[in-house]
Formats: sequence, C-alpha cells, structure tokens
Amino acid sequence: MSQILVALDVDTAEAAHALADRLRGAVGGFKIGSRLFTSHGPSVVESLVARGDRVFLDLKFHDIPNTVAGAVAAATRLGVWMVNVHASGGHVMMKAARDAADAEASKAGRPRPLVIAVTMLTSLSEESMGEIGVAGALAGQVGRLAMLAQSAGLDGVVASPLEIALIRSRCGPSFEIVTPGIRGGEASPDRGAGAPGVKDDQSRTMTAGAALAAGASYLVVGRPIIAAADPRAAAERIAADCAASSAS
Repeated sequence: MSQILVALDVDTAEAAHALADRLRGAVGGFKIGSRLFTSHGPSVVESLVARGDRVFLDLKFHDIPNTVAGAVAAATRLGVWMVNVHASGGHVMMKAARDAADAEASKAGRPRPLVIAVTMLTSLSEESMGEIGVAGALAGQVGRLAMLAQSAGLDGVVASPLEIALIRSRCGPSFEIVTPGIRGGEASPDRGAGAPGVKDDQSRTMTAGAALAAGASYLVVGRPIIAAADPRAAAERIAADCAASSAS
C-alpha cells in the first residue's frame, strides 16, 4: 500500500533497519522523526535512501526563513522524498523552504522533495487553543494555515484526519494531505501498548480506511504497526482496511 508511511519511532538505527527490512514492499515509505534523527543523524536517512526507500524527514523546521532554507537544502541533498516545516512560521519562511528545495534539487540533478507544512499537531484539542494563544476553533486555524501553505507554493500539509474534508474544500484535489493520528479499528490478538485500538497521546484520530475515504493522500502510521507483535501482518491488515474502504 503506497499511501502508508511507517513512522520509525525507535531509538537505534539497527531497530529502524530491522523494521524497514520487514516492512519493505508492504508499505509506501518510512518517516524519520526527531527521535531517530537525534540519535543517529543523517546516516540513517542516507542508508534508507540507498536501499531505494521513500523517506519522509519529519523534523518540522520552524525558524527564520534563511535557517529553514538551509535545513531544507540539506534535506534535499540527503535524497529525502518528503520534508516538512511548520506552517505557523509564515508565508515567507514556507516560500524560502520551497525555493531552497527547488534550487538544491536542480543543482544536484535530482527530483525535488515534496515540501509540506504542519498545521496543528494531532495532540492538540479545542481546549489547547487558548493555551497557545490562538483564538477561534481549531479546524478554522487548520484551514487558514493550509491555505497559507498553498499560497507559499508548498505541496501540501500535515493535518489530522478530522480536518481532511475542510482542507480538500479549500485547497482542491491535488493538494497533498498527509495524515497522522491513524489508529487501528478492531482489536487484534497481538495488541499491546500503543498497538491497534490504543489512542495514546493523539487526540484527533481516525482509522486508516476512514481517513483515505475522507480524502487523505498519505497516512502516517506508527504504533499500530511498529508496536505490534508482527509488524508486517499489522501493516497488511491496515492496507486491507484501506482497500475495503476504497472499494465500498
């Protein structure tokens, strides 16, 4: 299932490679976030890219435009397939990120990575909005940030599955929507902490099939797969759920 991206949220390169080797062919790529990248740096990205994997570098860059541009250029040199920034960094910062990816890819003679923007973290809820100084409803803020990202030339956004329909209505069918907060449906026999059916710290979640049916482009799935006793079987169950939803 090419739309499933597995979050390699583990501590060691060895664990990441073992998961990737087990899942390769059953999923569409792998997400490397701050946990693994902080432990092992660019080498773990390069090793997966060298194996032909699509790598989503999920470091959520959020800084002044020049600094973010340099970081996105570096990510492009690593050969990542997708990289993200925070939409709340603003139009100028996001445009700098897109321009840096274009320039670096052209210089290296390689395809430009998809550059997407994080809207609101899936751990946030309506109650969190006031805490971070945002007035109004969470969905409204997601919609505004998605439109801002599109106006800056970005390829898409990261957003919870609950905001997919809103983003589609405002940004159109070709805008990429990358959706974390994916959880399993029915309990499975190998379920453990963080496995299918467990919400953990994300407050805006949905099953994989429902998210694709709502219009997601890609699904980021972590614990329901990597915490399962048999990660490949868990990935295949989620892919089957997606296929069933698409067929209905």
